Amino acid sequence: MLRYTLMRLGIFAGCFVVVWGLVYSGIAPRGLGDSNGMWVLLLALVLSAPISFVVLRKERDRASEQIVRKVDRVKADMEANRSQEDLADDTARAQGQTS
Repeated sequence: MLRYTLMRLGIFAGCFVVVWGLVYSGIAPRGLGDSNGMWVLLLALVLSAPISFVVLRKERDRASEQIVRKVDRVKADMEANRSQEDLADDTARAQGQTS
């Protein structure tokens, strides 16, 4: 998961540098008034999202599989704990009835 996040951040940083260069060289339009920084940030986000979606498909699938495995493991642990609690409760009730 960390690898995917770092790769996504790297793509965003690359897009940010490219957009910054295009805006300050005059090729891309500048923002309104003092909004240049926000404009560059917004353009970089808009460009990096589809690039990340396409380029990082395999890495995103790997990260998704890791998350699914963790969720399944947590669910199994919770079910095991629930079963132990039910068994302990049933045992306690059975002992209470026989006394």
